[in-house]
Amino acid sequence: MPHSLTRRRLLQTTGATALALAMPAARTAAESGRFTARPVASPKTLAPGEHILSDDNGRRTVLYLPPSYDPAQPAPLYVMFHGARGDGASTLQQERAAADEHGVILLCPSTRQGTWDGIRDDFAHDFSAVDGWLQNTFASCAVDTARLAIGGFSDGATYGLSLGLINGDLFTHVIAHSPGFIINDNRHGKPKVYLSHGRQDDVLPFDRCGAVIAARLEREQYTVRFDVFDGKHTASPELRSAALAWLAGA
Repeated sequence: MPHSLTRRRLLQTTGATALALAMPAARTAAESGRFTARPVASPKTLAPGEHILSDDNGRRTVLYLPPSYDPAQPAPLYVMFHGARGDGASTLQQERAAADEHGVILLCPSTRQGTWDGIRDDFAHDFSAVDGWLQNTFASCAVDTARLAIGGFSDGATYGLSLGLINGDLFTHVIAHSPGFIINDNRHGKPKVYLSHGRQDDVLPFDRCGAVIAARLEREQYTVRFDVFDGKHTASPELRSAALAWLAGA
């Protein structure tokens, strides 16, 4: 695949799930998509509410602890990536009600540009920044290591799904609302996967994206919940709540 041909363009031109070649062992953690962040035994205590981890000209990365958060009771964590042209603050506003309902900590990063580095090319600056924010989160919150999720919506779903499969020895769950494709085959572990996709999606077509991804993961013996709905390119409040209920209760 020519270097100038992006994964998004490959998806558009071939109508197939785009997969990068397996990365060589000599590559760095960022290049391979392998997080170095890990939960710690005695995290600091943060109060419930919003905590700004980064502000890049108004593009904020936000850590959110729901009102029910109690450091004596580790809570599920969901790292949620926004779609193209979104940001962490808007993601939090969309996801807050579901997080409050199910007692889930949210880490909502913002990309430096319109979409995530792994969508454009290789894992690089965005990935390294997320690794640092994730370590800050682990150092600041009591998280339930049996309920660590990563995912997102649209481009964020593609990014989060791919990183969840690459880091399935850290993340126990993946949540992907309307994903486009899987970035590569550098897999570790076997996280549970929640997918949702609209049959009438006119951005990332159901038959070429969500349905293909679900079928492939099931063939590869991942545990998959696939919520298919009549609708376009969206993640409704009901779907967001269903996904976090699945995470908190799984």
